[in-house]
Amino acid sequence: MSVSAIVHIFNEDPIVCELDELPSPESQAVIVHHPRRRDGKEVEFLDEEVATIIIPWHRILFIQVLPSTELEDVIGFVREER
Repeated sequence: MSVSAIVHIFNEDPIVCELDELPSPESQAVIVHHPRRRDGKEVEFLDEEVATIIIPWHRILFIQVLPSTELEDVIGFVREER
């Protein structure tokens, strides 16, 4: 199952991407798929054909994990009664 995330890289704008799985503490790098900017545009420092990149941990500030659509479908809207 793919996990959507925002990867914050030192001295770069954040990248929205998909991860195969969350990285473990022993990982040396993070493999991301379909990298793009938050507005959906291409990442300037990558070639147009690039679909997967490997980012070493020492370049990553932090990773934000985005909520999955599956979770939203399960929970749905909750209305409180008065």
